[in-house]
Amino acid sequence: MAEVSEVLMSVLSTIRVPRPGDRVHKDECALSFSSPESEGGLYVCMNSFLGFGSQYVDRHHTRSGQRAYLHISRTRKAPKEDEENSGSGDPPKKKPTRLAIGIEGGFNVEQEQYEEEVKVVLFPDRQEVASDDLATMPDLVRERVSLAMAGLMSADSVSHALQVQQWDGEVRAESRHAVELKQLDNGTKIPPSGWRCEVCDLQENLWMNLSDGRVFCGRRYFDGSGGNNHALLHFQQSGHPLAVKLGTITPDGADVYSYDEDDMVLDPKLPEHLSHFGIDMMTMEKTEHTMTELEIAVNQRVGEWEVIQESGATLRPLSGPGLTGMKNLGNSCYLNSVMQVLFTVPDFQSKYVSNIDKIFDEAPSDPTQDFKTQVAKLGYGLLSGEYSKPAPDPGEGSEPSSEPRGDQVGIAARMFKALVGRGHPEFSTNRQQDAQEFLLHFINMVERNCRSGVNPSEAFRFLVEERIVCQQSQKAKYTQRVDYILQLPVPMDQATNTEELQEAERRREEADSSGAPPPAPVRACIPFTACMAALSEPETLTDFWSSAAQAKTTATKTTRFASFPDHMVIQVKKFTFGQDWVPKKLDVSIDVPDTLDLTALRGTGQQPGEELLPEVAPPPLMTPDVEVKGILGSHGNEEDDSLYSPLLSPVLDDSTVSQLCEMGFPLEACRKAVYYTGNTGIDAAMNWVMGHMDDPDFSAPMVLPGTSSAPGTTPTESVSEEHLATIVSMGFSRDQATRALRATSNVLERAVDWIFSHLDDLESMEVSEGGRSAAESEGSREPPPGPKVRDGPGKYELFAFISHMGTSTMCGHYVCHIKKDQQWVIFNDQKVCASEKPPKDLGYLYFYRRVTE
Repeated sequence: MAEVSEVLMSVLSTIRVPRPGDRVHKDECALSFSSPESEGGLYVCMNSFLGFGSQYVDRHHTRSGQRAYLHISRTRKAPKEDEENSGSGDPPKKKPTRLAIGIEGGFNVEQEQYEEEVKVVLFPDRQEVASDDLATMPDLVRERVSLAMAGLMSADSVSHALQVQQWDGEVRAESRHAVELKQLDNGTKIPPSGWRCEVCDLQENLWMNLSDGRVFCGRRYFDGSGGNNHALLHFQQSGHPLAVKLGTITPDGADVYSYDEDDMVLDPKLPEHLSHFGIDMMTMEKTEHTMTELEIAVNQRVGEWEVIQESGATLRPLSGPGLTGMKNLGNSCYLNSVMQVLFTVPDFQSKYVSNIDKIFDEAPSDPTQDFKTQVAKLGYGLLSGEYSKPAPDPGEGSEPSSEPRGDQVGIAARMFKALVGRGHPEFSTNRQQDAQEFLLHFINMVERNCRSGVNPSEAFRFLVEERIVCQQSQKAKYTQRVDYILQLPVPMDQATNTEELQEAERRREEADSSGAPPPAPVRACIPFTACMAALSEPETLTDFWSSAAQAKTTATKTTRFASFPDHMVIQVKKFTFGQDWVPKKLDVSIDVPDTLDLTALRGTGQQPGEELLPEVAPPPLMTPDVEVKGILGSHGNEEDDSLYSPLLSPVLDDSTVSQLCEMGFPLEACRKAVYYTGNTGIDAAMNWVMGHMDDPDFSAPMVLPGTSSAPGTTPTESVSEEHLATIVSMGFSRDQATRALRATSNVLERAVDWIFSHLDDLESMEVSEGGRSAAESEGSREPPPGPKVRDGPGKYELFAFISHMGTSTMCGHYVCHIKKDQQWVIFNDQKVCASEKPPKDLGYLYFYRRVTE
């Protein structure tokens, strides 16, 4: 022990006590999914606080020179038999009565119990020091090591900080509007029953506004039930914040919602507020489910969509290489499904998994923050089969299940999710997201991190050819753009079961008028050929500015493929907006084929004898009777007018702006929507609004690209140095970074997206590995080439699809089906099983690979 004491004394200066803000990785290996529960436990570096499994700790010691590691190992305890349960088997679980997690009456977060062993291990000889051994060592050693051990064990791990341990959804705060709520003396009196929504005549999920007594239906729930959002729309138009749910009023209280505070609230003056509209709270009886009861019921049945999850069949569990499940980290099923499919693609396998040793050898000192390392770690975890093991039984002595469970231990991609979501307003949260948007986000990150060397996203990249023909001059214009996903329209008017749909609608209307329960919904059947026809048919442009005619006229636009990628991703455009601009999902069945031939959709380029439209820019959008002024001259030059922009307000369609404002959106956001959609109408502007509602500058005053944010300032002054440094670190020059930030109002996330979507525009501004401009580089080189695309035959076979359950991409659940060795496999988070009836007609994203002759 004296020898160990001497070693500890020699490394004492490298042993740190965690401080607030330190990232402690004591639950997960930085290079694998090993944990303290894994064989060999986890070794936490007592200097960097990085965790390593037994297979990687020697590598870290050799590279870093660190010798002291805290070894944490846990073994699972046998579950205690319930005292009241005299027989064998698990005690019956109590049904949740509270909308809460981890507290009495709430949803039970079953924390497995472990025996934990902690000791210090000194490398390279792996000398072990337990807490009891420290008592015989010098005071300085004992105190420093004891403090470090205690600090590490008491510190919150990074993964722990990302999890919800306890939450009570029934704790409600008093509304700030309740005490001083103004109620209109409009003579409105509410009867004790027989309520209907004033807009759609709905008779359930009704909310009375406590300011004016008007009755409207509530929000639509994720599973299609609920209302039509008319109470919310009324708040947006009137500004009256509080509403009470009719049918929940009893002498003990009622459900009150504050639209302004966006939460269920308490109203201490509720009896007085109800009495104003003739409602005697003491005589009312409960006739509707409270919101708490509804949410508990929803949380109990999430994941039970029969068809997509194949819940009605006994599925055979699968395990082994390429058959590893992924834990749901809280609405992370969209990420799980996308990554399962991507690591079926050979390009991603060879880039990240085949080269994993080289990637790990070249990893930075903190591999948890390195994109390439974490992607390789995830890919190896999914493909190796090391974590494809059945989950442990819920408890010893339990009766065997009549059906295979199919759950695996699987992997929890916490580090990966935190890294790819960092800084993103949506993917950094635990909310449900759109799988298609995440796929593009991840591809964007791959593009950023593969600017030199092999780029696996090239497997999906293709060129789109757009041909626009001016109907007045019959001259054409050809443009090409890069894309990664083919968006397939859904022509609802082409349904093959129209009569059945009409009959179902008639029965639904009869049920609404009679108060009877609604009939079972009927799904529209849309032929895949009809979707492809809608994709290929020419689009009419009514406000096309013709450079030949020097005026606005009508044109037709035809979209074709300029190249065919190795792997084709098809997104079925199921999500749209209703006439009231409420997002909705089209309930359709499409007979998506196993094989696909897109050869007929290949573009042909300029035709013999076809004249092209002159390359003349249209006039700027601005007030016609005011002189055009810009910043060209003081900050630009004749060759490069990229900094030119009008300093005066553009002409905006006031009627469109007004319509958007009437829907409750901020004025400045409405002005931006109309400007950035070129005055093309309410539909385009509304789509812009819905796509940018989460932008940090959504409600900020409109600043035109290239102009300053305030009078008297220059664009250079408005560009953030921190944002510049971030973009330059990606390999772009300072000039390119400045241009991108000016074009996006100095919003970093949008600037990065802008710069990657304008690579062609930046060819004259050279990119160097160190982020230096051409003038700063030691030697000149050719401008960067355009986007690299692969091309080949347009024949494909289906190998995977991702399905969505729910009424919105922002809620519900995702699963994926992947074809492995001619067998369809369903990946439903941790559950991996052989698929009996893959629901290919109900998918959202379809993945095809090229068929080689």
